[in-house]
Amino acid sequence: MSKRTSPIPGLAKCPTCGTQLQGRFCEACGTDTLPGAPPPVPVQQPAHVEPPKPEPPPATWTAVVSVDRAHFDAVTAAGNGTAPGGFPADWEERRFELHGNQVSIGRRSRTRNIKPDIDLAGPPEDYGVSHLHAVLVPRTDNTWSIVDVGSTNGTMLNDQPYPLAANVPHPLRHGDRIYLGAWTVITIEVDPPH
Repeated sequence: MSKRTSPIPGLAKCPTCGTQLQGRFCEACGTDTLPGAPPPVPVQQPAHVEPPKPEPPPATWTAVVSVDRAHFDAVTAAGNGTAPGGFPADWEERRFELHGNQVSIGRRSRTRNIKPDIDLAGPPEDYGVSHLHAVLVPRTDNTWSIVDVGSTNGTMLNDQPYPLAANVPHPLRHGDRIYLGAWTVITIEVDPPH
């Protein structure tokens, strides 16, 4: 009678990695040493993935309302009349942080129940600003646009010689100047600037 031998001799080494075998399966690489066994499934090392970078906080957009003597002089020179009382000598800058679905700009009117978010009713009151003159609207990319809503005297952006088309959004950026009325200028500030 012939002596039966184990398919795995006691001092056998793994054919895949060379580690000394303790049994049928290699403890180091998992190879099945039984003749005809399928090769081991390679162990995949996890890919190095960079952790996602935190999103920067959204920028703060602010509308800074002031007066502009050059705009007043240009409006007067164009024959559009002058504001009652002339150019305002005393004016304190006002700041409005932009947030929400829209920010309306105009002069309040109790009789028409108009209460704009940026109220330019004064004092001093710029009568060239319509009661509902324009709106600032947020965009999907976290920026803002200005829309003239059909104001009587129009809205100018930066140094453009003609008023903006009514009911058309115009994208804004840091430092843009919005001119409306006889002397009013709204400067857009973005912190941090884009």
